[in-house]
Amino acid sequence: MTSKVSSYEGTPRDFYDLLSTIWCKKTCAPRMQENWSSENKTLGQCSITAFLVQDIFGGEVYGIRRPGGNYHCYNVIDGVAFDLTSEQFGDEILDYTNNPLQSREVHFAKEEKRLRYEYLKEEVCKTQL
Repeated sequence: MTSKVSSYEGTPRDFYDLLSTIWCKKTCAPRMQENWSSENKTLGQCSITAFLVQDIFGGEVYGIRRPGGNYHCYNVIDGVAFDLTSEQFGDEILDYTNNPLQSREVHFAKEEKRLRYEYLKEEVCKTQL
């Protein structure tokens, strides 16, 4: 499966469009699932999306510390910040400078997160058959 994901030939914008057809309550972070809706598809999708974007486009995953101590994950590719899930914050302006690097190992130590990532990855691979 990794080869299909890593061989994705679209742009990050194309990938966002693809993910918009896949993101669902099942891929949303459990603590946010009750607030997830088709009108706010990016809610609770940041870390699994950012690590999948890294698989395809390279770069690094960084995190913006949020109230409550969690991190909002986004990508930096060739010095450019890409945040495919920023819509969940509405008009809030996020600061993409001087944020800590995020570790796949730390994030995926949570089994539920790793399983959501694997599910999202599988769904992306299905679209590339």
